[in-house]
Amino acid sequence: MHPDQIRATLAQQHIETPSWAYGNSGTRFKVFAQDGIPRTAFEKISDAAQVHRFTGVAPTVAIHIPWDTPDAGRSYADLAEHARSEGVAIGAVNPNTFQDDAYKLGSVCNPDPAIRRRAIGHLLECIDIMRETGSKELSLWFADGTNYPGQDSIRERQDRLAAALAETYAALDDDMTMLVEYKFFEPAFYSTDLPDWGTSLLHCLHLGPQAKVLVDTGHHAPGTNIEMIVATLLREGRLGGFHFNSRFYADDDLMVGSADPFALFRIMFEIAQAGAVLPDAGVAFMLDQCHNIEAKIPGQIRSVMNVQEATAKALLVDLAALAGARSSGDVLAANAIVMDAYSSDVRPLLAAVREEQGLAPDPMAAFAASGYTEKIVSERVGGSAAGWGA
Repeated sequence: MHPDQIRATLAQQHIETPSWAYGNSGTRFKVFAQDGIPRTAFEKISDAAQVHRFTGVAPTVAIHIPWDTPDAGRSYADLAEHARSEGVAIGAVNPNTFQDDAYKLGSVCNPDPAIRRRAIGHLLECIDIMRETGSKELSLWFADGTNYPGQDSIRERQDRLAAALAETYAALDDDMTMLVEYKFFEPAFYSTDLPDWGTSLLHCLHLGPQAKVLVDTGHHAPGTNIEMIVATLLREGRLGGFHFNSRFYADDDLMVGSADPFALFRIMFEIAQAGAVLPDAGVAFMLDQCHNIEAKIPGQIRSVMNVQEATAKALLVDLAALAGARSSGDVLAANAIVMDAYSSDVRPLLAAVREEQGLAPDPMAAFAASGYTEKIVSERVGGSAAGWGA
């Protein structure tokens, strides 16, 4: 790709941040509270807007319902208008079907039809919220599954899941996409109803073209070749997007690219080869992270930068030379071409792209100097900080 094309592509990249990344979070052992944490969905949006202000590539914010339900007297339309006033927009809407006591044995797969009806009603409510906020993606993840052999019928649970997805899919507007996420274990430890990309893809194929697979980079067994999954889904036209994060053991939700930046590069290389980096390709790049010990906004800025760096390296791969090496069977040359791109220092390139956009070349330093952290620490006194966890 020509250098001008690379810079233009990087300037137009779109990386969505999640509202829940700005609240207090932790493990099942402890939540370490921080000062200046948002107390409302509106304050979360304001914090997310800072990431876009300093990176230029994070123009949307995913919301989680009911975590981001507006205060009494304010509507989701008000939340969307607030986002616009901050220079961003509402992105994917994420239903929550895993925290209520009723969902102990599952939500849409629960053996109790009344509980399934309640869960489906929430999914349909979230589609109404999409209409009110202008969102185009419904992002579904279910904690449904079983802990013991014999606890429930695996096959019947798949039937219940299929019925719930079909009813939800039928309620979508023509310009909406339903993203179906998977996770191979936790909190269900014996069987998970959506454990892998194949199960997700099968359901999507039965539903129709508006249903696509969402790949969370932390939701795989150790050693899984995620980029092969990505390439396969791209080939089928069913890769809906990513929840980018980093993991070392399981679903750690650490900053993307922090534990294994080479894995992130390999994923972005498959995206780049398919010409699917920009938003019009229909692949949504979204972060799904919880900053348990690090500062929230800087953690998101660093994560966006990590995705940018992996993308820039992927775009630097000489595809013409690579095609020649592949066709001649030169294994070492092909690998060297890819590794040369990965070894490149793309930070000066990205600094130049930001300066062309009128941004500071170093988003982390610029945010630190902005005074925003000091401002929210002094202003956000009283009330209940947003968050979840132990």
